[in-house]
Amino acid sequence: MRFRFCGDLDCPDWVLAEIATLSKITSVKMKLLCNQVLADLLGGSIDYDKVNKITSDAKYETGDVKASIACLSFILSSAGKYGVDSEALSNELQQLGLPKEHSTSLCKSYGDKLVSLQEEFRRQSLQLSSVEAVEWRVDYVLSSSHLKVTTLCDQLLTAKIKL
Repeated sequence: MRFRFCGDLDCPDWVLAEIATLSKITSVKMKLLCNQVLADLLGGSIDYDKVNKITSDAKYETGDVKASIACLSFILSSAGKYGVDSEALSNELQQLGLPKEHSTSLCKSYGDKLVSLQEEFRRQSLQLSSVEAVEWRVDYVLSSSHLKVTTLCDQLLTAKIKL
């Protein structure tokens, strides 16, 4: 099955596996965890003390915490990259097995930060210089009373580049 938040491709197997792990926490804690991941995606950092506190009642091990953060980061960044609206994202996550309350809280956080997330992705993207104008000229000496060999050729190329 193809999902818009995956760029109209199949969802990776590891994301499917982590959705079951994410289902162990409450929807309120899911929203708090999403806010931490969104802060990281927007150039901030994750407060791992808060994350450990959020996931402590679900008895997450260190690997589960890291995998959950990676899964949420993938979902949120891919959805933002492909311009998926929060309602479509919620439906797709429910199709993958995430409970409705969890997908609703994830999509609420995502919808609130979608514009700033896309602006951050644009800022981080590779941007090449563009050529505004090119001028060229070739000077070729056909004959000369001072030179015996007349194979002189000068080329001049001027390019105006916009950074």
